[in-house]
Amino acid sequence: MRTTEDAEGFDGEASNTSMISGASSPYQPTTEPVLSRNVMGGIRCDMEYLKSYFGILKVVEVVLSLIGFICIETIMMCSPCGGVYFFEFVSCSCFVVTGVLLLIFCLNLHTKVPHVNWSLTDLVNTAASTFFFFLSSLVLACINHNTGAEIAAVIFGFLVTGVYGVNSFLAVRRWRRGNGCQGAAQTSEYMRARTASRGEMEARPELA
Repeated sequence: MRTTEDAEGFDGEASNTSMISGASSPYQPTTEPVLSRNVMGGIRCDMEYLKSYFGILKVVEVVLSLIGFICIETIMMCSPCGGVYFFEFVSCSCFVVTGVLLLIFCLNLHTKVPHVNWSLTDLVNTAASTFFFFLSSLVLACINHNTGAEIAAVIFGFLVTGVYGVNSFLAVRRWRRGNGCQGAAQTSEYMRARTASRGEMEARPELA
């Protein structure tokens, strides 16, 4: 049987061994705080976009679309109602889609999805909104009951049509400019590759 002194010596050696192995172990406990992942990191309000032409136009489009939708919603009775329903659908759809795009561009969410051509998406939205707002306003102007709400909806409909038209013109210019820069970059890359290949051929004339 072990004596008390032997047991104490064994315990001391075990504690020293554990301290040495703990000091030499690469897996040391850390006291550094673990930072939680910020899911909303990088999302901020881009005031520069709101101050730009596209930001101002989008805000005006959202406001005018909402006013037109409110005007058409105040009509309680109509016969026929085709023009009213058509304008109601167009104003509500344009308000929602343009509002979503405004939020995406203001919060820089489009940078999170770089594989989407956002310039072309904005162009398609503005062009379609221009066409359908003009058509629905024209139909409502021809088929109405001369009520104040219908006349106000027609006025705001043509106003927002003009704003969407200006936005479409600027969006086309931006889209063409982007495609031109992309085409120039691809051409430059192609010429650089040809030059490098030609240099290799000149350096090794035996391959010619």
